[in-house]
Amino acid sequence: MNFKIGAGIIGIASALAAFLVVPGYTPREPESLQNARPNIIFIFSDDHAYQAISAYGSKLTKTPNIDRIAKEGAILHNNVVTNSICGPSRATLLTGKYSHLNGYKVNERKFEINQPVFPEELQKNGYQTAWVGKMHLGSLPHGFNYLNVLPGQGHYYSPDFINSKGDTVRYPGYVTNVVTKLSLDWLNQRDASKPFFLVVGHKATHREWLPDVQDLGAYDKVDFPLPSTFYDNYEGREAAKNQDMTIDKTMRLKEDLKVHADYQKSGIYNRFSPEEKKAFYEYYENKISKEFDAKKLSGKALAEWKFQRYLKDYLATANSLDRNIGELLDYLDKSGLAKNTVVIYASDQGFYLGEHGWFDKRFIYEQSLKTPFVIRYPGVIKPGTQVNELISNIDWAPTLLNLTGTAIPKEIQGESFLPLLTGKKVAWRKDAYYHYYEYPVPHHVYPHIGLRGEQYKLVRFYGPKEYWELYDLKKDPQELHNVYGVKGYEVITADLKTKLKEQIRKYKDDEALKIVESGI
Repeated sequence: MNFKIGAGIIGIASALAAFLVVPGYTPREPESLQNARPNIIFIFSDDHAYQAISAYGSKLTKTPNIDRIAKEGAILHNNVVTNSICGPSRATLLTGKYSHLNGYKVNERKFEINQPVFPEELQKNGYQTAWVGKMHLGSLPHGFNYLNVLPGQGHYYSPDFINSKGDTVRYPGYVTNVVTKLSLDWLNQRDASKPFFLVVGHKATHREWLPDVQDLGAYDKVDFPLPSTFYDNYEGREAAKNQDMTIDKTMRLKEDLKVHADYQKSGIYNRFSPEEKKAFYEYYENKISKEFDAKKLSGKALAEWKFQRYLKDYLATANSLDRNIGELLDYLDKSGLAKNTVVIYASDQGFYLGEHGWFDKRFIYEQSLKTPFVIRYPGVIKPGTQVNELISNIDWAPTLLNLTGTAIPKEIQGESFLPLLTGKKVAWRKDAYYHYYEYPVPHHVYPHIGLRGEQYKLVRFYGPKEYWELYDLKKDPQELHNVYGVKGYEVITADLKTKLKEQIRKYKDDEALKIVESGI
C-alpha cells in the first residue's frame, strides 16, 4: 500500500479568546493560555452506545474512567451525528463537513486525501499531530506527523498496523491494550517543546465483540433486563420492519456469539496466541456452547438468550476500553500533562443494545443518532458542566480549532461549541440535519434524510420506497408511533418540511433537495 503523509506548515499560534471565562468560575489567566496552548487527546471508540456509559445513566455497567472525564469537565447530552456509520463519521470529524461534501458517504471506500482536513490547520499553528489505532478510511489523510493505524476494521487479537511509511507491522496482544501502548510510546517520544493533537482510535466495541481474555465472563452472573421495545412490531414504519439487523434473525450464533466457533480455520482465532486461544476455547466452547446445546432453545427463548449473550460480550469488550482510558488518564497525571491537556471521549455514532430488537446503527432514531461525548479541560471547562444543546459531529473540528486558538477555515460547515462548554449564553441551532446512504447491504436500511429538532423528528425515506415519518419525541420518546399524516399534525409537518429544505440548502446537499422536492 502506498500512502503519503502531509506534514503541514508550521506557523505561529494565536491565543485563546477572552470568552473562555465562565461566570462564577476562576479560569487560568489569558496570558498563561497564550504561553501554553493546550494539548488535545481525542479518544475515539467504535459503536460504543451512550446506553452503556454510566455517566449517561446506564444501569447495565460502570464506566468509571469515562465518567471521570465527564465529572471533571463537561458531558454533552444531545450530541448527534450526520450519518450514523463508522467511516463517514471519521471523515466528518476530519473535515467538519457532511458526507456529500467530503465524499465519504458509505463504508469501505477511499477517503479523498487531497481535500483539507482540520489537523493541517493545527500543524500550521505549531502542533504536532498523530493518529493511533482505528481510522477506517481506506487511505491515510494529510495533516498528521505520525500515523500508526489499523487497516480497515482491524483485528482484536495480534492486530496489524500501518505506519506513516506505509509499512505493515503486527503486534502481539489485545488491540485495545496495543493502541494504548502505541499512543503512550508516541507521547513519550514526541517533541516536548510543541503542543500536540493525538487521536486514540479504538476498535472496541465493534462487532464481533471479542473481549480481552481477562474480561471473559465478566457479566455471566448478570441477567440484563429486556428492553421494553425488544418485541417491536414496527407498525407504521416500513424501513424499521424491513431492515436486516435484528438480534433474533440477523445475529449469528457462530461468528457473533461464538457458539461452536471455528478455532481451526477462522482467520480471527488463528491470530490468537496458544494461551489466548485456550482461554477462549475453555470459555466459549466448554462453557457457553455446552450450555446452549443443553437448553435446546427456539422462538422467543432463543432470541432472549442471544440478547443476553450479545450484551455480555459487548459490555465485556467495553471493559477494556474504559480500563485503558484510565491508564491514559493516569499517565497524564503522573507526567504533569493533565493540567494543560484537553481530553475528549467520543464514539463514532450510537448503537442499539436490543432496543427495537436491534444491534448496529444507521437509522436516524435516537439510539443510533446520539453518540457520547465528554470533554475535560482543567481551568477552562468547569467540572460538572452539562450541555443540553443540539451538537452535531460537524461541530467537533471547529471546536478543536477554537480550543487551540487556531483559525477555522470558512469551508467547515460546523460551528464551535466552545462558548457552550464555558457557560456562555449564545444562540444555537434548534434542528440538526441528517443524511444516511448505505443500501442494501449490509443491513438493508433504506436511505433517508431527516431533521431532528427539540421535540419533533421528520424523516424522508427514499430509494426502494419513498415516504415520510414524523415523531413527537416528547409524547413518544421511543419512536414507536409514526404520526405523519395524522390529524392535528398538519401545521407542524408543513413547518418541519420548510425547515428541512432550509437545512438542505444551508448545507448544500443538492441530491437531497431533489428528493424532498419530488412532490412525495
